[in-house]
Amino acid sequence: MVIPALPRQLARTHRFALGAPSRFTVAPDGAVVLFLRSRAGDDPVGCLWALDVATGRERLLADPAALLGGAADEVPPQERVRRERAREQGLGITGYATDTAARLAAFALSGRLWVVDTGSGACRRLPARGPVVDPRPSPDGRHVAYVCGGALRVIGAGGGGDRAVAAPGPAEGPDVFFGLPEHAASESMGRDRGYWWAPDGERLLTTRVDNREVRLRYLTDPADPAAPPRTMRYPQVGTANADVTLWIADLAGGRLKVGWDRAAFEYLPAAGWDGHGPFAAVLSRDQRMLRLLAVDPADGTTAVLAERRDEHWVEVLVPGVPARTASGLVVGPLDRDGTRHLGVGGTPVTPDGLQLREVVAVDGEEVLFAAAAEPTERHLWTYHPDRGVRRLTDRPGVHSGVLRGGTLVHTARTPDRPGAHTTVLRPDEPGAVPVAIASYAERPLLELRVGHAAVGPRELRTHLFLPSWHRPGDAPLPVLVDPYGGPATQKVTAEQSPHAFVSQWFAEQGFAVLVADGAGTPGRGPRWEKEISGDLVGPPLADQVAALHATAGRHPELDLGRVGIRGWSFGGTLAAAAVLRRPDVFHAAVAGAPVTDQRLYDACWKERFLGPPGLHPERYEASSLLADAPGLSRPLLLVHGLADDNVFAAGTLRLSAALLAAGKPHEVLPLSGATHSAPAGDTFARLLGHQLDFLRRHLRAGR
Repeated sequence: MVIPALPRQLARTHRFALGAPSRFTVAPDGAVVLFLRSRAGDDPVGCLWALDVATGRERLLADPAALLGGAADEVPPQERVRRERAREQGLGITGYATDTAARLAAFALSGRLWVVDTGSGACRRLPARGPVVDPRPSPDGRHVAYVCGGALRVIGAGGGGDRAVAAPGPAEGPDVFFGLPEHAASESMGRDRGYWWAPDGERLLTTRVDNREVRLRYLTDPADPAAPPRTMRYPQVGTANADVTLWIADLAGGRLKVGWDRAAFEYLPAAGWDGHGPFAAVLSRDQRMLRLLAVDPADGTTAVLAERRDEHWVEVLVPGVPARTASGLVVGPLDRDGTRHLGVGGTPVTPDGLQLREVVAVDGEEVLFAAAAEPTERHLWTYHPDRGVRRLTDRPGVHSGVLRGGTLVHTARTPDRPGAHTTVLRPDEPGAVPVAIASYAERPLLELRVGHAAVGPRELRTHLFLPSWHRPGDAPLPVLVDPYGGPATQKVTAEQSPHAFVSQWFAEQGFAVLVADGAGTPGRGPRWEKEISGDLVGPPLADQVAALHATAGRHPELDLGRVGIRGWSFGGTLAAAAVLRRPDVFHAAVAGAPVTDQRLYDACWKERFLGPPGLHPERYEASSLLADAPGLSRPLLLVHGLADDNVFAAGTLRLSAALLAAGKPHEVLPLSGATHSAPAGDTFARLLGHQLDFLRRHLRAGR
């Protein structure tokens, strides 16, 4: 198979992420901005850079090629797991942390600990025990904490005094560890870290994770039968979660346990330590009640600062919360009458209809947040008690940023140009000229031909991609529905996103490609998100059908007699459900990494939407696909990575077995060594080509 140009470019550039600046840190005075960026649009090795805001001059602070002397970047297993949870595919420096002054930056490279003086650029390796995971300097820059071998350790910034400050007991084994998130936290709650420094740099708040009661899973590589299986603890629906506790550790190794009612609140979505002391957000197993607790660092006792309840579930996937202003007011979401407001001190400060998406930064009493009334967009706003709410961005698009010391790093992704464009400005200084941070990301080989619409009575947001060569009066086009369509992810956004170019590439092969965001997708407020409560498949699938019919009513060039659907993860579940449950609408499907049995997934995610399986078995049955196997009457291609430790390949194999038992022909494509992240390199490009061949065969598509 010849690899087509755009899929090859998508694979080579990591979907245009390489060469683009990211992970910004602003110094307290706003004079310097730190960031990561590789040297070119096809270079996977991230470097650490500094920008002088006054002059616009960039400095290279840390180059992995120079630090490793040309040796390959060897990623330790624990770091590899962390990157998989974050869907990070790059090499080199993929993350870093700084002290409060942003004068000392620390990062891990090939399992070793490195620090760099951001002023002089002097970079050196510290003699820490390895492999090093998640290093973070103390706020005063005197120490660096890191995780190694299940222990939270601290080393002096000068290289001396390396010691463990929190470590599992000798009889506890590898299933007990400090300082790292458990599976459910990083995969289902948005918490990607497990320890936090006190502002004075003398103590740390750390998680202790005990996985010994969590079920074991075994992942093997059938392509290498001599390799032993990899074991992991996986908190499956209806089974035990990790036992996660919080501890306060001092630099001498003393520890104090933080107390709360763990029987009632077993999840820990967030924690931290700010100028008002340590805090923790704890969540009940049924996820209907969340409490924000203030922690007394003297004795570990807790007091309730705020409480949120919801009859379905309390949404915890709002980045940046909880937080507190300098005066101690709690900053977080408040769901009222269909709007997710920004709340400060328990009071909503944003108007109805403006949906909070993220709390970006809290600087004194000022809050920088992302919100929008139009679900396809995301804008930057500030709130200050003296000035109220102020919008910072006007251009339609998806905007993000970092604010500190009066300096705003603004990243704009807009529908009129590909990629992200980052500028640094001081919004409160009239006449200040923005400084651009260069991006080396490659320009896509295709131009988008996409129409944006809100269709049907529910005003479903859609993108319709047409071939560049198709003209009015040409023969009707087969339709390819290309959704994600479920919770936590949007595909219909006001930007030229990487997945939009995948859709356009399929369009160029002779399809009208329709992308629609339906029930459960973010951006339209809590009521919309919770339409999937109790049924993860029915409402999203109904919205895909409604979007298809409404779009066809506007576009006679769509041939509803030839409709295919493709998707990955939740989108893969929708694709399989489409041909199993609506063969009158969909005529072929490609289902990648689908969840075919909801009981096989992790407890935190699925119980959020479906409740406990012992109380609501009918919900799990209705949202699973195995019982639908005898009804298959359309072509179905199942694709799954055999190293997927998020959606296990067992679900795809069980669906295939059920189809075979029912005498239903289908195709299965196993991907050896592939995880839940979309495959990398040539495998990704060839996989798109394989999907295209399947869809062409069954939908009679092509120029």
